[in-house]
Amino acid sequence: MGLNLAPVAVDWERRDGATYLRSGHALEAPPETLGALLRSAAERAPERVFLAERAGDGLREVRYAEALRAAEGIASLLAAGAGGPVLVLSGNSVDHALLMLGGFLCGAPIAPVSVAYSTLSQDFGKLRYIVSKLRPACVFVDRRGPFERALASDLLSGLPVITSDELRVAMKREASAMLAAREAEVQAASVAKVLFTSGSTGIPKGVPNTHGMLSANQQMITQLWPFLTEEPPVLVDWLPWSHTFGGNHNFNLVLRHAGTLLIDEGKPRPDLLAATLRNLKSLPPSLYFNVPAGYAALVPQLERDTQLCRAFFSRLRVLFYAAAALPEDLWQRLSRLARGAGNHDLFMTTAWGSTETSPLATSAHFALERAGNIGVPAPGVELKLVPQGDKLEVRVKGPSVMTGYLEEPELSRAAFDEEGFYRIGDAVRLVDPEQPERGLLFDGRVAEDFKLATGTWVSVGALRTGLLAATSPVLQDIVVAGHDGDFIGVLAWLNPGGCAALADAELPMAELVAHPGVREHVERSIERWNAQHSANSTRVARVLLLADPPNIDAGEITDKGYINQRATLDARQAAVEQLLDPEPSAAVLSFRTT
Repeated sequence: MGLNLAPVAVDWERRDGATYLRSGHALEAPPETLGALLRSAAERAPERVFLAERAGDGLREVRYAEALRAAEGIASLLAAGAGGPVLVLSGNSVDHALLMLGGFLCGAPIAPVSVAYSTLSQDFGKLRYIVSKLRPACVFVDRRGPFERALASDLLSGLPVITSDELRVAMKREASAMLAAREAEVQAASVAKVLFTSGSTGIPKGVPNTHGMLSANQQMITQLWPFLTEEPPVLVDWLPWSHTFGGNHNFNLVLRHAGTLLIDEGKPRPDLLAATLRNLKSLPPSLYFNVPAGYAALVPQLERDTQLCRAFFSRLRVLFYAAAALPEDLWQRLSRLARGAGNHDLFMTTAWGSTETSPLATSAHFALERAGNIGVPAPGVELKLVPQGDKLEVRVKGPSVMTGYLEEPELSRAAFDEEGFYRIGDAVRLVDPEQPERGLLFDGRVAEDFKLATGTWVSVGALRTGLLAATSPVLQDIVVAGHDGDFIGVLAWLNPGGCAALADAELPMAELVAHPGVREHVERSIERWNAQHSANSTRVARVLLLADPPNIDAGEITDKGYINQRATLDARQAAVEQLLDPEPSAAVLSFRTT
């Protein structure tokens, strides 16, 4: 049975060289605050499980009525404090969620940051910058141990620290009169969260997310996906709440529709993937959200484990990707797996946006045959498509778009054009310039594309997805090099799951990059690609397989697995030089360029 989806409606016009697109659906008035969403869900489904997480051999479950009582107790604790933002260093957990809900009720902004900034980082550079801009009133960690070094550092040593033990005491408190007064003051313009971008420009930028922005975004989703009001969603989700995909789009979607969220302690990494597979078997989701790197890790497991595959697709209604372009090969393999498991009505889709847009700005709320189409503007959103060379830069305006960065007036001014559209930095193409209702195709980041010495533009986004499909299932991700040079070179990370069959064993990455079977697969795949893509803007001359993982301190990767092209090239100058050397070493795979 098909899903109940809103019909596609787009209004558009061309003016002063730009194309303007608006949704034909007016945005209905959303609830004013996220606290109102919690109270509404608790009233509608008090005994439904809201949050669950692994606890030993079982699950810790919290129902909606329990979540509301706990959030009120936490909110009373926060309301009695010094006020100001709460810096959250810990990752996703039930306690983290209840703290966040308590902040929603009392108006204390919650600021979750990447766990790696305080545990893996050696210099705390990004965390230091965040603290200087945020000026938090207190810090939350689930337990002190993993964060002791950061907590003892000069940047956090003077701040009150709340742990899960203290939080669980607060959960039992009665809602205070002070909380009632504080909650009455929370309005649509109040800041609910401060999220920090991934630092693609070198530093993470703070984005104040107001209650109105986040609530409006959920209203957009509700209008485009009416089926959510008929079928409360069940999610199994690992995506970090320090990013807008997991923390805003997914968490608030569950809250808005009184659904159930199993917080997945796994990740698409070899050492943590088994936890995700166990969770997907034990609680098959009705909606599944992931990033391309996550699907690249999951698909080989689904292909080799029939039981897992059947469980995963058993009640799956929506399979959704975002955060980066999904290679066509992964789309087709997922489609085949779904059909093979008996799921012939699966809705595979995507949306597009950013931290600054809360995040959804477009939605593909119609049937897609392949990856790449990011849909049409959501209700209340207006897009402006501006020619930039041979690209169409897309800019965004709407009630879910930020008004500016935290304490960054110059960056804030530069982020908007003369008409108030946010310059997101992405490029798109119209599927049909005369029929915008057919959707937009993601066309990469404007700043990532570069010219070869011949003056030919290289479209990095399109090349990335094409090469990942061509080398499937061996490459996990790539960055493209060759700016102002004579040819294109590629730095590439391997997909351990995809390499397993070629290597006949699970080998360390240092051995995989030198494995003859793996290198031969990459070599043959690139030769086939070059035979079909002979232009110097698409033909690959060199490939260097990387043994060490992306470095979060250098900004090469985010928690959700998005690779930063520019930061990686800057951080790996030695590898780039090795890749592009006129006389490359044996480690570099070389291909004819004529």
